[in-house]
Amino acid sequence: MEAVQVVAEPRRREILRLVWDAELSAGEIAERFDVTFGAVSQHLKVLRDAGLVTLRQDGRKRFYRADRDAMGQPLASYLQAMWASRLDVLADLAEAAEAAESADGADGAE
Repeated sequence: MEAVQVVAEPRRREILRLVWDAELSAGEIAERFDVTFGAVSQHLKVLRDAGLVTLRQDGRKRFYRADRDAMGQPLASYLQAMWASRLDVLADLAEAAEAAESADGADGAE
């Protein structure tokens, strides 16, 4: 599953927000949600498989943290492609507005 598809799910985005600056145990993460521990565990697995979080085991506890470096590349590529096309449209609209304004100014000068 692509990183963009993974973070499209709201609970996974919330998990990433929780572990963005701090390492949390699976239990600490699960406490923040109104779903079963198993459901949260599945979301953590998807995030881990996509390379968006790191896992550290300490005995029986599992600790998760966002892997910002790994997250950056796939999402950055997607966002760059998405915004590039949007920026092209914006540039075209700005040029058309400028051309229309210039034409209106030329018409008013006659």
